[in-house]
Amino acid sequence: MDADLLTWTFFLGGFLLMVLELLIPGGIAFFLGVGGILTGLLTLTGLISDPLGAALVWLFTSTALTIALRPIAMRYFGGDFSLAMTNEDAEAMGQVVHVVEETGDDDPGRIRFRGATWDARTTEGRLPKGAKARILYRDNLTWVIEPVDHAALDEEFSDALNESERSSESASSTNGSSSSDTPPRSRDSSRSS
Repeated sequence: MDADLLTWTFFLGGFLLMVLELLIPGGIAFFLGVGGILTGLLTLTGLISDPLGAALVWLFTSTALTIALRPIAMRYFGGDFSLAMTNEDAEAMGQVVHVVEETGDDDPGRIRFRGATWDARTTEGRLPKGAKARILYRDNLTWVIEPVDHAALDEEFSDALNESERSSESASSTNGSSSSDTPPRSRDSSRSS
């Protein structure tokens, strides 16, 4: 192969690879092009005359430049990029769902989300069937939820309070004391007797 043809082949190939970098950014084609131009300069000066030797010099020069300089170039000329949330869990966070089966923190129930029912559990307390809940995150295949408004939890706690009052009243009546000896407990502490 003629030395001038070899020189111009590497110059032209290197230039085309550098232009290709403008179309397909990433830093690799640019350094392949720089390796081609350096190899063309070495063939122009007469240090390399063999096509196989020129190809090996181009291969090693381009690889060395890519490994050594690409991370530095990407730090300064990395371009604009954005990370978009494509994770369906991230999209689900904060969504309001309906409780289909009573749900608790120890005893999972079911919610309706995106037209299907899913296993769900709460972070604390229980949510009755029909309550609205907000999705916090997913733990494997179980959605972790919290009440949208705490009225559902308040209702559960007031039911538990009423139940404990009834059981304490029944226990005091079985002990022989009448329920009239003790004043009834008022749920509203702002009332005065």
